[in-house]
Amino acid sequence: MHVPDGFINAPVSVAAGAVAATAVAVSLRGARRELDERTAPLAGLVAAFIFAVQMLNFPVAAGTSGHLLGGALAAILVGPYTGVLCVSVVLLMQGILFADGGLTALGVNITVMAVVTTVVAYVVFRGLVKLLPKKRRSITVSAFIAAVLSVPAAAAAFTLVYAIGGTTDVPIGQVLTAMVGVHVLIGIGEAAITALTVGAVIAVRPDLVYGARGLTAPLKLRVGGELVDAPAAEPIPVAARSHRKVWLAGLAASLVLAGFVSFYASASPDGLEKVAADKGIDAKVEDHAAADSPLADYGIEGLTDSRLSGGLAGVIGVGVTVVAGTGVFWAVRRRRTSETSPSSTADLAENV
Repeated sequence: MHVPDGFINAPVSVAAGAVAATAVAVSLRGARRELDERTAPLAGLVAAFIFAVQMLNFPVAAGTSGHLLGGALAAILVGPYTGVLCVSVVLLMQGILFADGGLTALGVNITVMAVVTTVVAYVVFRGLVKLLPKKRRSITVSAFIAAVLSVPAAAAAFTLVYAIGGTTDVPIGQVLTAMVGVHVLIGIGEAAITALTVGAVIAVRPDLVYGARGLTAPLKLRVGGELVDAPAAEPIPVAARSHRKVWLAGLAASLVLAGFVSFYASASPDGLEKVAADKGIDAKVEDHAAADSPLADYGIEGLTDSRLSGGLAGVIGVGVTVVAGTGVFWAVRRRRTSETSPSSTADLAENV
């Protein structure tokens, strides 16, 4: 659903940019509360994983493909504010380095793909986990449903933006029907990836899943035919729990997906490309400003071997995204630490 340059007129693109900038600013502040000893080391990895999985277009129907958007996955794993930042980092890397998603449309893409998906998914997810039994299976079920709904919500949001600032005159009702229809199907694929990933992390380290915190029911033991609460286990300090194995496993998976599995991704146009071609909303599409990038279209300029070219581009993308994301999130984390340090607390007490 990467919107290229030329789909949306300049005034609406500027307005969407302002909305996106505001959302990112709010998310930077909110992420200070989310990025603790557990989420801070993994947030950059989540961004890199989303980048890698977005390279894996899967077939949907009638010559159309889809790929992960990632808002639901990021929100559940590391929190909604940090989730918006994760997807925004991915979109920025894709737009600048790989000519994927227009630069003038970056505000539209962040608003639709990062903000709408994350907010819708997390609201649905939190509502469901409060209603369902406090079990690990409830987390994965809630993640699945939240991800399914987040994708057509983003498609509807794009249609609204296009209705306001589209550069071609097409029946908006037809665009809405086509966009939501195909993205419901894509949402099923998104939901499967999200639920499987969240379930895998919960199975290994449930304490690392932001959306699962505080949702574990107490362990019960049957004594004399009655269920009683089991004695509480001695808690392991968060700082003592190494994230290294999870981080390395996640990075390895991202590199394999982007560097090898991506070669087998569907070559069919994605949902937006298909609808744009069918409905004529791409009549005024513009060439990407970074079309001459050596990594444009997820390939290495000068390499004739498509498998090697795409694989190396994917590996580079994962590396750049994990470095950029980790840098952003550690900076936000340090800002939180400095604001809550003993010296700052003492200064506040003196002022009071």
